[in-house]
Amino acid sequence: MTDTIPKSCKFSPHRGVSPSLTLQKRSTCPSACWERVKRLEEAGIIEGYGAKINPSILSKKTPVLVEVTLGKHDAASFKRFEQAMQECPEVADCFATGGGVDYVLRVMAQDIDQYQRLIDSWLMSDLEIERYYTYIVTKTIKHQRDALEIDENLIR
Repeated sequence: MTDTIPKSCKFSPHRGVSPSLTLQKRSTCPSACWERVKRLEEAGIIEGYGAKINPSILSKKTPVLVEVTLGKHDAASFKRFEQAMQECPEVADCFATGGGVDYVLRVMAQDIDQYQRLIDSWLMSDLEIERYYTYIVTKTIKHQRDALEIDENLIR
């Protein structure tokens, strides 16, 4: 994608700064920046916009980190497990990992009892979970969603 808008026209959606506000700080024409944003949207670089919600105000859920190792390491087992995680509303994040475990999950449970019932249901299902380790989050030190450093050379 060729982008002829000056580098001074930068868009910072993860900080909640509008393009026109960014430009006012840099004395660049807002219409030029909106043109650049439109091109970034059309190229699929910007996929959408949203609000950053503070979940602790809306819901008092217990965050639990879980390491999961499957008993079988074949495509069907991975697909079955990943599909179950996609469909489970308590699973906020699911990462396939290399190394000692197959997956790391972030589960948002109503309480520890509900989390344990969820795990029990997974163990009794056909998900092939061989081993899991639970880590109860006692305090969040840093939580930054979708932090992204943009290489300006990729969007010119």
